[in-house]
Amino acid sequence: MSTGTVRDDDRTAPDGAAARGGLQQGLERRHMQLIALGGVIGAGLFVGSGVVIRSAGPAAVLSFLVAGALTVLIMRMLAEMTVARPALGSFYAHVRETLGLRAGFTVGWLYWYFFVIVVAVEAVAGGRIVRLWLPGAPLWAISLVLMAVLTATNMISARSYGEFEYWFSSVKVLAIVVFLFLGALYVLGLWPDAPGGLATLTAHGGFVPEGLGAVLTAVVPCIGFFTGAEIVTIAAAESAEPERAVADAIRSIVLRVVAFYVLSVFVVVAVVPWTSKAIAVSPYAAVLDRLAVPAAGTVMNALVLIAVLSCLNSALYTSSRMLFALTRNGDAPRAFTKVSASGVPRRALLAGTSVGYLSVIAAWISPDVVFTFLINSYGAVALFVYLAIAVAQLRMRRKLEREEPGRLTLKMWLYPWLSRLTLALMALVIGAMAFLPDSRAQFWLSLLTVAVVLAGYELRRRRGPGGGPADGAVPAAGRDRRPSGSAS
Repeated sequence: MSTGTVRDDDRTAPDGAAARGGLQQGLERRHMQLIALGGVIGAGLFVGSGVVIRSAGPAAVLSFLVAGALTVLIMRMLAEMTVARPALGSFYAHVRETLGLRAGFTVGWLYWYFFVIVVAVEAVAGGRIVRLWLPGAPLWAISLVLMAVLTATNMISARSYGEFEYWFSSVKVLAIVVFLFLGALYVLGLWPDAPGGLATLTAHGGFVPEGLGAVLTAVVPCIGFFTGAEIVTIAAAESAEPERAVADAIRSIVLRVVAFYVLSVFVVVAVVPWTSKAIAVSPYAAVLDRLAVPAAGTVMNALVLIAVLSCLNSALYTSSRMLFALTRNGDAPRAFTKVSASGVPRRALLAGTSVGYLSVIAAWISPDVVFTFLINSYGAVALFVYLAIAVAQLRMRRKLEREEPGRLTLKMWLYPWLSRLTLALMALVIGAMAFLPDSRAQFWLSLLTVAVVLAGYELRRRRGPGGGPADGAVPAAGRDRRPSGSAS
């Protein structure tokens, strides 16, 4: 175990955990595959996609295609860095090395904040679904129970998290595959009483009824639906084969995620008129109703609940690991460095859970003021992190080509031009948020979040790193896990 790491008991952590600051190698390749895939298949796909369809019409398919392609490019850039320089905290460590201590601190804490708010949002969403079956139960109580159950799961071990996420994601993937199959039968005219064909795509004002501007505007929320694919690079620290696991997961996620989102949205607009009010409520349920599938509403509610619990499970895991990684460089209090005998940073996990609890209480006491503020204050945060990842990849690639070209076993396509284009497109998306009415509040409140984090860095800098490396020396990402004698 590295210097400064404290365990919850006197037992010795396994050798495999030492290189990861006490975290253990509990995640297998099958876990990593489904973690990468399940991280982006949440309630946004099953419910939120309906809002995009209502704003852009059938051409929402193009919005999801553009957003998916941009997300894939960002993930490829991140995968290149992760495979070349595996590091605790993934992109936090990469940004810290390439862009400096302030940028690393900011990205790490922004990402932590993003996911602790996701914890609350998903817990409240899950509670609302459960209340459909338990109408007499208070929302805050159900939300807290859901959080408590999944917190307990994460407290056991990384493998426990991985198993739950594996099965959650498996159900989601199976449901989408069945949905696509049923939709294909309808479009091909093989479903009972189905007219078949694609006339619905153009029958209500054409394929682009709201204009090309609406299609481009819809790209902004679509990118938010894909957030979560990067979780696999954070989980790599607890994988037995981090480089291979990340490479395999990123390669597979490219086709699957874009295909699942784009094809499933295509099925929705091909089966149900985009003007239908049912699409705004639940596009998938609207399709199942059109196909006269028995108990369609109940099936979709159960599926959305699974998606919500999956995202809640991942948010608890991700926030705890990012906070744990922040402690390694003195960017977070040393108390969160402690790990249990099973390699779980329980204090870091409980810190995120506590903020989630407080946010759920805020949703109960002040849903229209405090909770709305919290939701808006994290809306653009993930995009800021993605922008930093793109800049970091451009800088690290130059350094790796100069110093360690042998580590570039997985490369960004068409470097440097495609990397620069991706960076420019991500900056364009973020800039668009400042002017679009639906996202303007999220942009400016997210900037306020950035300002608060930057103020926190100034306090940290003046008080000293608190046991981490000196401010003047940035450790190479992944140094603990490279064999002795490797160039740093």
